[in-house]
Amino acid sequence: MLSILIPTYNYNVFPLAEKLAAQAEKLAITFEIVVFDDCSPKPPTENESINSLPNATYKILEKNIGRSAIRNLLAKTAAFDTLIFLDADTMLISEDYISDYLEALESTTQIIYGGIVYQSEMPPEDEILRWAYGNAREALPLEERLKKPHLSFLTLSFLIKKDVFKIMKFNEEIPNLRHEDTLFALDAKKNNIRVQHIDNPVMHLGLETSSVFLRKSNEAVEALRLFVKDGLIKAEETRLSQFADKINRLHLSGGVRWIYRSFRKKMEVNLLSSKPSLFVFDVYRLGYYLTKSTA
Repeated sequence: MLSILIPTYNYNVFPLAEKLAAQAEKLAITFEIVVFDDCSPKPPTENESINSLPNATYKILEKNIGRSAIRNLLAKTAAFDTLIFLDADTMLISEDYISDYLEALESTTQIIYGGIVYQSEMPPEDEILRWAYGNAREALPLEERLKKPHLSFLTLSFLIKKDVFKIMKFNEEIPNLRHEDTLFALDAKKNNIRVQHIDNPVMHLGLETSSVFLRKSNEAVEALRLFVKDGLIKAEETRLSQFADKINRLHLSGGVRWIYRSFRKKMEVNLLSSKPSLFVFDVYRLGYYLTKSTA
């Protein structure tokens, strides 16, 4: 018995729900598909068709509750003990997506993550930064993810047992910025919850423009800095905060902040260009982190 849970906001999720329903019906399993829209200002009308799919429900929330709370609400609402979460802007690339997850289930299973891929074709010029970052830093092969099972976990597609939410859930007290998946994964690690990894990726379709991605990246940096400051994440637990902490201990933060303030505009020109450098992106985020740390 399986609950497939999809939070959405301003996104047409019907094609994804339709593919999931077809796979589940083919397997002849007991299932449900639950899609909650987080009070979009203009919900796509296509999503209403989800209610016509077998065992599927689409509901628009009366108020916006944020990425953490909507996932917790979906888990609480779920009728069954095995849950698959999917982000709205993903698409199945395997006809065996559901069966591969179910075949990986063990008696000790708590969380299983299948991975992510991005399109191989170069996207439009104004979306290249998001695409380049995703391919290099998120679309990791199974052997790479196994080296750091918790830090390689992303919440856009994963299986989880419902009783795990009795031990931990997505933190609803944090600002609705970014890094809720990092915090969730590290909370799992602290609670000795195992994250299995298999080769069962989905494709991430939601490529933002480079300017939007840069803004969201800054939000993610601010969230990470706040989590470290409040003790929710240890500095050594993420690459960026660990490096920033090392720079501070070496008393080099002033120099990095000077570089960031002096060359920020030039770095942004590169990052918004058709050939963005991920090295420049790393320096930019480090400078932003250290600058915000003194604010």
